[in-house]
Amino acid sequence: MSIELRKVGDADIPDWVRSLNVGFLRPPEVSKEEIEFRRGNYYPDRTQGAYDNGRWVATFRSFPQELTVVGGARVPADAVTSVTVSPTHRRRGLLSRMMADDLRAAKERGDALATLIAAEYPIYGRYGFGPAAWTTEWHIDVARAALDPRHAGPADGGRVDFADAAEAREVGPALHERFRAGQPGAIDLPDIWWQVQTGLVPLPHVPANQRFHAVYRSASGEVQGLVTYRTTDVWEHMLPQNTLTVDRLATTTPAAERALWRFLCAIDWVLHIRTGLRAPDDLLPYHLGDPRAARVVQHSDYLWIRPLDIPRLLEARTYPAAGSLVLEVRDAAELAGGRYLLEAGPDGATCTRTGRGADLTLDVGAFASLYLGDESAVRLAALGRVGEERPGALATADLLLHTARRPWCPDSF
Repeated sequence: MSIELRKVGDADIPDWVRSLNVGFLRPPEVSKEEIEFRRGNYYPDRTQGAYDNGRWVATFRSFPQELTVVGGARVPADAVTSVTVSPTHRRRGLLSRMMADDLRAAKERGDALATLIAAEYPIYGRYGFGPAAWTTEWHIDVARAALDPRHAGPADGGRVDFADAAEAREVGPALHERFRAGQPGAIDLPDIWWQVQTGLVPLPHVPANQRFHAVYRSASGEVQGLVTYRTTDVWEHMLPQNTLTVDRLATTTPAAERALWRFLCAIDWVLHIRTGLRAPDDLLPYHLGDPRAARVVQHSDYLWIRPLDIPRLLEARTYPAAGSLVLEVRDAAELAGGRYLLEAGPDGATCTRTGRGADLTLDVGAFASLYLGDESAVRLAALGRVGEERPGALATADLLLHTARRPWCPDSF
């Protein structure tokens, strides 16, 4: 019998989730709570898989998402997740078939791009995705941070207070909306995300009941920061050896960010802090008296995007200077390829198809890496991924597209 590619119905969910867990090397048992969670939070027309001999052997789903681009505009995205292929069915083209089906549907819906968090680097470039935002994690040696051990709270008139899960759920969404308005690469977080992260909807693989929450409020009482973290309870020879792990720290002002890191570094009995996934150009080390107390323990690509509507994407973002470029974008899947004239400036941009000669040639994955401002056209040209057809075009591309601060997506999906 041939392998059937089909959508997932309500009765399929337990076995489909079991296949998903196997693909992610989780225990294959599926709890009633997880089944009910999946039933209430999936899009049947966007959840699919491969079915062979009475068993799900591949999984794939997507959902609607908003992505913040340079300048603060939000574009509609097709968020791809839950992608697995069983070890028994590798190298049979199942992912290619599922991805092609999903991207065609996203294009028809009018999504400007698709997004995903790549579990493995080599897989998604062949589908037109490119790494658009990176992430970095630090380890802080608290004893070497050179901060005043007598620190008793913010000196700016603000305050840090513990919050329970209900309060974190109450203040978190509005804070995130203000945060993502100014952070290229950030995504919207649906209500169910907050319920899961704060433990109001318990899931077996999310240890929400072990988390602490703390809120920073400015002198005027405005919530400007929220941190969620976990701690170990390890003692040796009557001495604490504890590590604090930050699950998420989001702020809307430098004062809030500084205050929350100082708060975490001043918690008694904590010797080490794992920062969680931070922006690749995060200011964290410079909030410490000795920046060397923070060492990088992980630096990796994170958010990948797949352009579907290049004129819409280029017109959505902002530009620091005036300039024009003709981009020849190659797309093997014929979803976003073509020759486009970008005319941009501080007051806005237009992008249209053109018959003019190309200034730059690149594939759609290279365009993805340039779009949010993270990568440099000059660097990609040195790697052979961008061709300069007109002298000076690489410099113009970097002037228009490259940003002073790097994009960042703090949240997985």
